[in-house]
Amino acid sequence: MENITKKVREEIGRGWIGPDLGCPYHPCHFIGQDCTFCFCPFYPCNDADLGDNITGRGGNKIWQCTYCLLIHRPEVGKYVMSEIERLGIQDPKDPRMRCIFDDVKERFHRNGRALMVLGATSDAGKSVTVAAICRILHNKGYLVAPFKSQNMSLNSKVTPIGSEIAMIQTIQASAAGLKNPDHHMNPILLKPKGDTRSQVMVEGEPFGDYDVSEYYDEFVPGPGTEAVKRNIEFLKQRYDFVVMEGAGSPAEINIYDRDIANMGAAVIADADCILVVNVKWGGSFAYAVGTVKLIPEKDRERIKGIVLNNVLGNPSNLKPGAEELEKILGIPVIGIIPHADVVLPSEDSEAFRGISSRGNGGVRISVIKIPRIANFTDLDPLYMEDTTVKFVTRPEELEGSDAIIIPGTKNTIDDLLWMRGNGLDKAICSFRGTIPILGICGGYQMMGRSLKDPHGIEGKIPQTVEGLGLFDMSTEWDEYRKKVIRDQGILLETGEPVTGYEIHMGLSEVNEAPLFRIDRFRESENEGAFRKDDMLFGTYLHGVFDKPAFRRFFLSFVKKGGEPLKMAESGDYDDLIEENIKKLAAVFEEGLDIDMLMSIAEGRS
Repeated sequence: MENITKKVREEIGRGWIGPDLGCPYHPCHFIGQDCTFCFCPFYPCNDADLGDNITGRGGNKIWQCTYCLLIHRPEVGKYVMSEIERLGIQDPKDPRMRCIFDDVKERFHRNGRALMVLGATSDAGKSVTVAAICRILHNKGYLVAPFKSQNMSLNSKVTPIGSEIAMIQTIQASAAGLKNPDHHMNPILLKPKGDTRSQVMVEGEPFGDYDVSEYYDEFVPGPGTEAVKRNIEFLKQRYDFVVMEGAGSPAEINIYDRDIANMGAAVIADADCILVVNVKWGGSFAYAVGTVKLIPEKDRERIKGIVLNNVLGNPSNLKPGAEELEKILGIPVIGIIPHADVVLPSEDSEAFRGISSRGNGGVRISVIKIPRIANFTDLDPLYMEDTTVKFVTRPEELEGSDAIIIPGTKNTIDDLLWMRGNGLDKAICSFRGTIPILGICGGYQMMGRSLKDPHGIEGKIPQTVEGLGLFDMSTEWDEYRKKVIRDQGILLETGEPVTGYEIHMGLSEVNEAPLFRIDRFRESENEGAFRKDDMLFGTYLHGVFDKPAFRRFFLSFVKKGGEPLKMAESGDYDDLIEENIKKLAAVFEEGLDIDMLMSIAEGRS
């Protein structure tokens, strides 16, 4: 505490600085933040709207305000420093600081409003619409947070504090200008484990496994609803706007009274709603009318606008239909959005439906399309290179491969047995030493000698399964241990930086040369496995291709005409995502009636 007081004294002596663009950590919270007070001069304020007490390691209560952004609002930092200078305060322990805090709280703190984006169907464009609106509002100077109460996806990512949330909410957070997405933005994440059963994550932590009936009968009425209420209110206390995303359709009449992903969440948040329709699919006007008519009248009143999305051709051709739609429903069409040619990660494996390959490059990378593929967005940065990614389900499809990747999976043993059943295991091993082979997370585990699950999979008897034998490595599962952490370090062969995150069950004993060195809290540890002569790579790191270092290194083992592949310079994947968020927001700004959008967002419509 004394150290914090000392730092604040230094900040007071330095005076107002605004955004500190010279700081290597800028922005540490959100783009455009005020950096005058890196250490809050009001700590601990003990205000329940801004933080709470947690129990420290020694059992003492500690004031925790990690998610409070009040002091970093541009208008707040400048005002606080001006008041400190006006009153001649030099010490943060001066009792007049409390008066300044009370004044600041009254002037600048306010509960935000929620705006919900619903979809007439799955894949209507809800996720990209939320991202676009987040960026539009952020560009107007507002503090904005995305929110999806319930997401079903095997594409997840790790927050700075080690919580697990859906990948798409991290992209939406970036669109909102936020540096650090957190579990409040996706309080419920369902990770399918089989055809009818899912692991349910609550606030970034494993909560339990449920089948469909258990989920709706037991989880939703109790802990599910409470999690939605708790987290939407948390975000509304800290942001000007919370832009919510629905799931599937809001008109699922078979589960309407138990749905906490759409209108149920809108009611909890007191959110006005926008309905998005994917015009590309055809039948968009019928989808819009049918969706609205199936929603009970008391909830239907929340729908304040309709967006016709993903229009190929001239958007003005839809105006007559949009005018007729407004007459039928009495709801204005606030936007006709042309197709946006952007590159953003896909939310779930539906993106694979009917697709056998992506890209048209000269290097063919074969990815094993295992049944329970997880975190397949690991592959997305490869599309920045001269590659064609081929999704493979049969041994003969591996012919002509320049490299092979075994991706992550939610069920390593069952997916390995699937590969063994169709002969892909032997086919992969036959390429050892001729082309590079990479296993990521579950795929890495498969490359070892053995995999042991003493608890059994999906209620089966305990299993010990022989792996591919490409690495001297064994993996054993403990169902109560799950590693969820962000990582950064270096590629040992080159010393270049790598970043990623781990989300996995199972502990591996590895007797191989490591691939990376991971640096954590003044400690380092080796990670992964690498056999250079056999061109074998294995790692637990998801997102390992995001930085160019490992992407270039892996592809350098590809040979064309007997010569190593010549690669063009390519940058960070995060930079590409930012470029595409800007492009997406520009397309939406052009197609939306921004005045009507703001009227709905501010509750004036």
